[in-house]
Amino acid sequence: MKTSITTFLLIILMSCQNTAQQTKMTEAQQKVVNATPVEVPMENGLAKAYFASGCFWCVEAVFESVEGVKESISGYAGGHTKNPTYEASNTGRTGHAESVEIIYDPEVVSFSTLVDVYFASQDPTQVNGQGPDRGSQYRSIIFYQNEMQKDIIETKKEALSKELDTNIAAEVYPFQKFWKAEDYHQNYERLNPGNPYIQNISIPRLKRFQAKMPSVLKANH
Repeated sequence: MKTSITTFLLIILMSCQNTAQQTKMTEAQQKVVNATPVEVPMENGLAKAYFASGCFWCVEAVFESVEGVKESISGYAGGHTKNPTYEASNTGRTGHAESVEIIYDPEVVSFSTLVDVYFASQDPTQVNGQGPDRGSQYRSIIFYQNEMQKDIIETKKEALSKELDTNIAAEVYPFQKFWKAEDYHQNYERLNPGNPYIQNISIPRLKRFQAKMPSVLKANH
């Protein structure tokens, strides 16, 4: 009987600890959502934008096919911890989502068009994931750096919601910081064309997007 009582108390204690941890994480994440956006200055005529939309291997390839995009970098954003890693973000406890940093020429492609690319290259109704990739680390987020960008995002999100007559899953966050992912994640789709995931998930997703928006593609795509 004593053993049973002790076990029961341990379960209760562990539950309380887990609840307290979850509350703390929620509060930490809420600070991220309510923070003042950080605006990244242009450099050599190039601007930066940040998006999360499932596996960053897929998203990186999509944006790199767009005219005016100079580079797409895989990484992590939207969380409340410092120096996130692939392994840590996959636990769902850091708040971060797999994201991409898009370096683009605003004279060639606008932020508004990048948002169109974002929505056209995903299932905008899927919550906490894209395709087979499930979990908060794969959730959809669009990051804004100023009120003008926020207005563009919310206007397009609302219009898409009305068009599809359903809720749009993408969260809208003030941009805070982008953490570059490990080197082996960079240009993964291009460097690993034989990978089964790339062949069965990434490439079909890329082709679906390109069929939707052929007018924005680079000549070699």
